[in-house]
Amino acid sequence: MQRVLVVDDDRLVADTLTLIFDKSGFEAKAAYSADQGLECARELNPNLLLCDVTMPGRDGLTLVSDIAKEQPDCRIIMLTGFYSNLKSVREHASSLARPVGILTKPCQPEELLREAASLLGSA
Repeated sequence: MQRVLVVDDDRLVADTLTLIFDKSGFEAKAAYSADQGLECARELNPNLLLCDVTMPGRDGLTLVSDIAKEQPDCRIIMLTGFYSNLKSVREHASSLARPVGILTKPCQPEELLREAASLLGSA
């Protein structure tokens, strides 16, 4: 079973996305900060990280960099609700040595699952 870690400081968003993955046959876990996400990733060893970009404290870009170093097989989808962030998110994603999905919030569950399947299929 594929393992997914969802990291978003908005608990409703994180829990909803986790539920979507659970109902779609994944083992999914939610974390509500970048620091908690890093701890959870070390325990869960996820196949996929779904991470919000803008969070208090350490942001999602920092978390993505940490996960990319520590868990090179983990696929990544970055989420942002701010279109003004897209340029910096794309630049950051292109600096990583793996494909990274980028989605804007809100996104449809079908779109999210399609992107996840595409990334996991390229693993």
